Amino acid sequence: MGQKVDPRVLRLGITRTWDSNWYANKKDYVAFFHEDIKIRECVKKSYYHAGISKIKIERTSPSSVVIIIYTAKAGIIIGRKGAEIDNLRVKLEQLTNRKVTVKVQEVKDFSKDALLVAEGIAASIEKRVAYKRAINQAIMRAMKAGAKGIKVMVGGRLNGAEIARAEWSVEGSVPLHTLRADIDYALATAHTTYGALGIKVWIFNGEILLAKPSLEDAEELKIGKEGGKE
Repeated sequence: MGQKVDPRVLRLGITRTWDSNWYANKKDYVAFFHEDIKIRECVKKSYYHAGISKIKIERTSPSSVVIIIYTAKAGIIIGRKGAEIDNLRVKLEQLTNRKVTVKVQEVKDFSKDALLVAEGIAASIEKRVAYKRAINQAIMRAMKAGAKGIKVMVGGRLNGAEIARAEWSVEGSVPLHTLRADIDYALATAHTTYGALGIKVWIFNGEILLAKPSLEDAEELKIGKEGGKE
């Protein structure tokens, strides 16, 4: 058995940042952590059809929460004249007993978003589309959208087989061991008459390179090295 690590966790602090940005003491940390889970579950369950990619949570103070929702269909969450987003804010305030601010960011390249791609494949399989066709269509759309590489794996009772198995398809380059590589990863589940199928998606969006040092920084570094030799 291989030892597998979520590529997003592996790159925290290198090419990715945390989805929850706040600080709490030992007394409040656990309460805030479980509250974040409840907020994400509530939003995702209520607006699953809106294609929610990511939910970021920021706490400017113990009594206020800022929630940023990244979605492919911002109009569904905002609603007519902002009515839907107001209902969501009230619902979350009742859930957390804090002042909640909800912001919506639209995901334009949803064909390159791993979670939306995985959920799209799961929805196609649930509509009785052949899993190989659903995978090939998702890969084709991602590569057309500008992805450098994509890997999709489906596991379970494929085509109703008695013995579960896993199959995967790769297009382009997906460097999982390169820390500067921008790898987006997601997991989704398709519920079929034969049981649940797990879909994993890795999307490589290119490398994130650190900025090159300026001439002044290079001169200071050179002087520092020369001083160290003396």
